[in-house]
Amino acid sequence: MQTYEQNIAALSIAMIRYFKDDPRRIQHFLKVHTLARLIGQGEHLDTETQFTLEAAALVHDIGIKRAEEKYGRCDGRLQEQEGPPEAEKLLKALGLDDRITERIRYLVGHHHTYREIHGDDYRILVEADFLVNLYEDQSDAPAIRSVYQKIFVTETGKELFQMMYGGRLL
Repeated sequence: MQTYEQNIAALSIAMIRYFKDDPRRIQHFLKVHTLARLIGQGEHLDTETQFTLEAAALVHDIGIKRAEEKYGRCDGRLQEQEGPPEAEKLLKALGLDDRITERIRYLVGHHHTYREIHGDDYRILVEADFLVNLYEDQSDAPAIRSVYQKIFVTETGKELFQMMYGGRLL
């Protein structure tokens, strides 16, 4: 049986392999994972929730590739639709518990749904994804301000947001 860190490392490599030759996607999920890990640790998540969060952060955008292949586009709805079955394939290969795999599938299938966010893992995944997306999308000050007001709840997420985007925007 692999340890927490071994499973995260194996999943990271599997995702890099999955998005081979697509450094933009690879760097995105690695950044989201790093920020999700930091927020989860700052919020003192229990070990299982922390693992679920980190695994979900690694695979959260896995539906992009399948959506692009099937539909020629990868909007948020299609990512949520196509992602869970793709994520399950990688998670099953690691031999993860069915309950954890199902929660990760849920998070992948809802990570672009911002109402009725239930669970610390869900909340933190959304916050970490926004921290990265605001930068990658070169969002303007009004959009950054709006996201902060509507999305950020955790103290650690708010602190990282302010360090990254500046309290002057608020």
